[in-house]
Amino acid sequence: MNKQLFKLIKLAQKATKSNEVPVGAFIVYNNKILTKAYNNRRKKYNITGHAEIIVINKACRKRRVRYLSDCDLYVTLKPCKMCQEVIREAKINRVYYLLDPLKEKENRYNTDIIYEKITDNSLLNKYKDILSNFFKNKR
Repeated sequence: MNKQLFKLIKLAQKATKSNEVPVGAFIVYNNKILTKAYNNRRKKYNITGHAEIIVINKACRKRRVRYLSDCDLYVTLKPCKMCQEVIREAKINRVYYLLDPLKEKENRYNTDIIYEKITDNSLLNKYKDILSNFFKNKR
């Protein structure tokens, strides 16, 4: 799985190169990555262009299903409220993430979805560097 998790970092780096907030995500089905995506809000002029929404839509189209209850979502940053609702609608039960949002004010996450923090410190530190450098360069 570590090899797969490193792909989250690669996706975040691709987002950065596209001048997007560095968030990457992929869907796992039968222990294999089914689809992957990164933010494209600016590039596509799409307010819903979050990595989580894109990857869920791609997975539904690829499998020709509406629900992904037999899939897991992996994402670099814990999903926002909008993405959380899409995850719930897609019936994804388990979300793995690297980092909590910096501006999270309260526990605003649905309890019917299991959120598990990925505890690989080397990946976490690499992602933190990518995220902080992105915002440092924006200032």
